[in-house]
Amino acid sequence: MHYVDGLECSEFDREVFTELRDGGLSCVTVTCGYWGDALESMDSLAAWRELERENADLIGIARTAADIGRIAAEGRTAILLGFQNSAFLAGRIRFVELFADLGVRVGQLTYNIQNDIGASCYDDPDSGLTRFGREVVAEMNRVGMAIDLSHVGNRTSLEAIEHSAVPVAITHANAASLVPHARNKPDDVLTELAARGGMLGVSGYRNISGPYAESIDAWAEMVAKTVELIGLDHVGIGTDLGRKVTFEHLQWMRQGRWSMRPQYGAGSATNPGKQPPLPWFPDTTAFPAKAEALRRYGFDDQSVSAVMGGNWMRFYTEVLPKPGNQQLEEE
Repeated sequence: MHYVDGLECSEFDREVFTELRDGGLSCVTVTCGYWGDALESMDSLAAWRELERENADLIGIARTAADIGRIAAEGRTAILLGFQNSAFLAGRIRFVELFADLGVRVGQLTYNIQNDIGASCYDDPDSGLTRFGREVVAEMNRVGMAIDLSHVGNRTSLEAIEHSAVPVAITHANAASLVPHARNKPDDVLTELAARGGMLGVSGYRNISGPYAESIDAWAEMVAKTVELIGLDHVGIGTDLGRKVTFEHLQWMRQGRWSMRPQYGAGSATNPGKQPPLPWFPDTTAFPAKAEALRRYGFDDQSVSAVMGGNWMRFYTEVLPKPGNQQLEEE
């Protein structure tokens, strides 16, 4: 069985990589940046190459689904490099291919404010996918970079799903019909996502999970209700885990350089700080306990395997480049 985490925003070091291994993680998508321009984003990617060299016994950077399988078979955790915004493109359509060549495999179209691709989940009104956004979606499809809609506005999300030639992902969010929150997704977005083969990474992050974060069995109930809503094949895990993230990191995530006023992201003025770790999921060493919770709730072994990582693996096989960068070779 593969354990896959669709998105983490941790500050990674050897201790965290060891936790990934102790939890049996086959693959994790990491957050390489939020607001950094192209140069800052390249610097982040270079730092990840250094992390890989220094921790090669624990991790390996994956570019294909085959890489994920190989790295996991070697007893290591495959790392998918991703960004939680499209700032790394700096408004340049040709940078999609350049960053794909550097190993970027997941790109979130917007973060917490509108950009030149579309609206965020906090923008009202949401004016939808821009002309540049449509070109970015097509180019991400061509080079095998998975599209992430986690912080993206609802109209922009629907239009991105429509314009994408391959399935897209919401790597870390929940159903708004279960937990009303701007960061969560309404049923029409989720059903369209599933209808086109996409994936939702169910999160346990306190601010967007409400009562379902109170215990691991409550989280399993949320997974089950999500399966009822969009089907087993489209549900995975996206913890949004922030190991070693400080309040200063959190301020940068929420505010970047675009605001001089306090920004709360998924929090609020009455709940502004970093959320304490979940007692039942302090770090990824607790990943196997999620499988057990799903079994207790009534999921059979095949369904547990699908949610814990099998569905993500199928998605990556369909969306990421084939060995030899087949998508580009066919152009």
